[in-house]
Amino acid sequence: MSVADACPLCREDGGEILWQDEQCRLVLVADVDNPDNPSNPGSCRVIWQRHVAEMTDLDLTERQHLMAVVFAAEKALRTTARPDKINLASLGNVVPHLHWHVIPRWRDDRHFPNAVWGPALRDLPRDPLRNPNNRPAIAGAAMRDAFVQSLAEEQA
Repeated sequence: MSVADACPLCREDGGEILWQDEQCRLVLVADVDNPDNPSNPGSCRVIWQRHVAEMTDLDLTERQHLMAVVFAAEKALRTTARPDKINLASLGNVVPHLHWHVIPRWRDDRHFPNAVWGPALRDLPRDPLRNPNNRPAIAGAAMRDAFVQSLAEEQA
């Protein structure tokens, strides 16, 4: 089995594709454990298309392009979701395929101020109308449009 065959980010989209080019893609990450009441609504990944593990596997032009996409995703999430903070992370310990997490955070989310990967500090309310994670305008066309505009500004 090849590395690409074994890699979930080579085999699968990694989420709902909001935008892509030949080098990378921006995906909205679904909460597979709880799609109707996600723990981290609006979380995105910027995934490098070619299977590489580290930023230094890219040449300078590729690194600049990838970071322009990451920064544009951050700006688009700030515009559409209006979080209290954005977390950026490139870990790859579990899936060693170059990707960046772009995660909107709110002071009342389940994990704040800790990392979203750690234990939750509070439960989500059972009533969806009282759930602070049910935030409007995080996904879909608004995010895509804001991203395309932000990317154009990054590349100008």
